[in-house]
Amino acid sequence: MADINNEETVEVPVRTSTSFKQVEDTEPHWYVVHTYSGYENKVKADIEKTIENRKLQGQMLEVMVPLQDVVETKSNGEKKTVSKKLFPGYVLVHMIKNDVTWYVVRNTRGVTGFVGPGSEPVPLTEAEMRKLGVKTPDEVFDIDVEVGDLIKVVSGAWEGTEGNIKSINAGKQTVTIDVDIFGRTTSVEISLGDIEKL
Repeated sequence: MADINNEETVEVPVRTSTSFKQVEDTEPHWYVVHTYSGYENKVKADIEKTIENRKLQGQMLEVMVPLQDVVETKSNGEKKTVSKKLFPGYVLVHMIKNDVTWYVVRNTRGVTGFVGPGSEPVPLTEAEMRKLGVKTPDEVFDIDVEVGDLIKVVSGAWEGTEGNIKSINAGKQTVTIDVDIFGRTTSVEISLGDIEKL
């Protein structure tokens, strides 16, 4: 993937679908889209609106701005957990690449282009997707847990934390547990791949 910290904006010439012929995908893949810094959420919302308006749900499945929880210390010493963008200036799009989906993304305001050679969309590898916390469709964790079970988090941001499962999301392959953050009980979502049953 491109240098994530590079804030420099490169103007990519807009190509219309008539001057740009590409091999179409039959399966959806995750693609990285470069945006102007600060436009990530607007780009996500605009693409999702276009998907809805043009009824492209079957070709454009998900738009994501990867976030991470960061603990910040305020000037008075109080600590606060905030969600920050993992990769400022980037949005992930899960789509079937064809002339229509390419055109929708490229012509969304705030988008400078796809990450790839000559702005040609290159799908993320499974290893890259795992690093971003994106599950591959066939990556189903074989772990037998139920609501109420006591689990321990064995990797990730909450490693070492124990808790009882409040809910299970089979589609996202996650469980929700309560954790204590600075004296407050907060619900957090943990990947099934990051837990073990106690």
